Amino acid sequence: MVSLWENWRRGVGMSRRGPKFDTVGGPSTYAVELTKRNAELSLTKQGADSGSMRVNLSWRMRTSDLDGRPRRSGSLRHPLQMLKPDVVQAHTQGVVNVDLDLACMYELVDGSKGVVQPLGNFMGDMNAPPYVKLSGDDRFGSPSGETIYINLDHKDEIRRLLFFVYIYDGTPAFDRTHAILTLFPSNGPRVEVGIDERAPQARSCAVVLMENVKGELRVRREVRYVYGFQAELDRLYGWGLQWGRGYKSNKV
Repeated sequence: MVSLWENWRRGVGMSRRGPKFDTVGGPSTYAVELTKRNAELSLTKQGADSGSMRVNLSWRMRTSDLDGRPRRSGSLRHPLQMLKPDVVQAHTQGVVNVDLDLACMYELVDGSKGVVQPLGNFMGDMNAPPYVKLSGDDRFGSPSGETIYINLDHKDEIRRLLFFVYIYDGTPAFDRTHAILTLFPSNGPRVEVGIDERAPQARSCAVVLMENVKGELRVRREVRYVYGFQAELDRLYGWGLQWGRGYKSNKV
């Protein structure tokens, strides 16, 4: 996968109007990056509103400042390299524990609401309401990351889905991570949203809102950080769920 950084670097000097596309590898690898300027996309108009959609969270650790960084050679030749953050794999020894969890609040057309998340083992279901399924919980930011599947063949039964990330274990560290949420529709380009703004005290981040608006399925970049957990995101988006203390089972 070509990184969001590479997509941005290649787009320097090009027009900023409309989403940027990554054309490396042919049409099947098109990627649309949702940004503050281009924050919304119609999956219906892309022909990407049916079948199974995969929503993947992956992340890496990065240094939080420039102190102590080795100087890169060739800075005059490649000046943008000086701005690129140093990153190491999240499971590298000596790195503070960061447990990013991917979750989804859902609201269906019939009024039913809930959450799909590792906490409380609310794993969802692909073939029955809510038509959203969490595949697993990765605490180490491995290349596969965490993944939620959506059965868009039942999109007419879905009113809205809010995909969010929270830090369950360890200290708040959104300023120590470089994360990407990627939507992989069954057809059309993948959709990427970077979660790399500096929010050192935040514990949760609403990343993408998917809504069914008069039969048109739309996704919108949110990237809104909060200092609490699910209940605070619930209040922010008016979901109306009741929240209590939750725990995750230990993994081998």
